[in-house]
Amino acid sequence: MSKPPRLAVRAVLMHENRLLLVNAWRGRDDLWCAPGGGVDAHASLPDNLHRELMEETGLRVHIGDVCLVNEFNDVDRDYHQVDVYFHCTLASGTLTDNWQDPEGIVDNRKWVTRAEMAAMQVKPDSLAAVAWQDADAPNYDPLEPIIR
Repeated sequence: MSKPPRLAVRAVLMHENRLLLVNAWRGRDDLWCAPGGGVDAHASLPDNLHRELMEETGLRVHIGDVCLVNEFNDVDRDYHQVDVYFHCTLASGTLTDNWQDPEGIVDNRKWVTRAEMAAMQVKPDSLAAVAWQDADAPNYDPLEPIIR
């Protein structure tokens, strides 16, 4: 019997034409993603996203509309995650070198331009198009293979 999909929330947070990215795996800087993470039951998706952003970045945001639903899939490991991405705007805070994620997963965070992002390995594949609101940006990105 397969495990149920994991639900996560993520922020598409733009500031001064730069997107905020965090390392996707503990201790690795070769794979990047939007900040966020798994949802806790009995809290709204925006409340979960506020919590995740505070834990991973120390930033406070205004959460807007859903802009992408992405599924990550790894059949061999019986892993399926559904990420709900929200457009966000910065409310307060700055990134500092001494911020520590209480879960110890995110240890690197940075604002990137689209050109810088193009030279990085970032998941999901559609994140740049969604962040910069390209005309052909998807709002649903199904079953993207997960990278380990």
